[in-house]
Amino acid sequence: MAGNTYGTVFRVTTFGESHGEGLGVIIDGCPAGTDIEIQKIQDALDRRRPGAGVNGIKSASVTSRNEPDKAEILSGVFNGKAEGTPIAIVIRNTSQHSSDYSNLAETFRPGHADFTYSEKYGIRDYRGGGRASGRETAARVAAGAVARMILEQKNIKTTAYTLKAAGIKCNKIDFSEIEQNSLRAPDNQAAALMEQKIDEFRRNGDSAGGIIECVVKGVPAG
Repeated sequence: MAGNTYGTVFRVTTFGESHGEGLGVIIDGCPAGTDIEIQKIQDALDRRRPGAGVNGIKSASVTSRNEPDKAEILSGVFNGKAEGTPIAIVIRNTSQHSSDYSNLAETFRPGHADFTYSEKYGIRDYRGGGRASGRETAARVAAGAVARMILEQKNIKTTAYTLKAAGIKCNKIDFSEIEQNSLRAPDNQAAALMEQKIDEFRRNGDSAGGIIECVVKGVPAG
């Protein structure tokens, strides 16, 4: 299967399935001596975790699956410093209920990758979408946390947020509000409208898309 490895200088390969033993990532190219804090990786995973919500309030716009997503560093880090060798991080699955998906063994879900995956590879893991599950992003988030640590130590800052969702667009960009709503939008008022619209789509058995914007500051000229 293509699309598991990204990058050249900083190379990331993710592995695992939604209902397998776990998900993980191999990071190659992290400069030796980089400060690696497991808590920062965990903070990123906690922020991603759908069941966590914001300020203790769970959003209706995310999956109901809720797992601790505890990160374990298996290699490449010693005494809080990158060794310059491949960094392996694993996130074990603890809330998989594969039997819940037994009815999908012979059924394809509309709007999901089930049919495409089966047609392309001739085999699919119907338990929660397997490799095509949104849960696979947990491994990318862990890799992103390491990338962010490298960038921070070079005074480069990245900020991403939801600019538009379900047809509702932010009227302002206030970074201080990003962590105050479940849509991670820089506009609390717009986020509330997005949430309402997404819930409306859900009740009608439909889905909605959106636009994510990212701002990068501190990149050296050239």
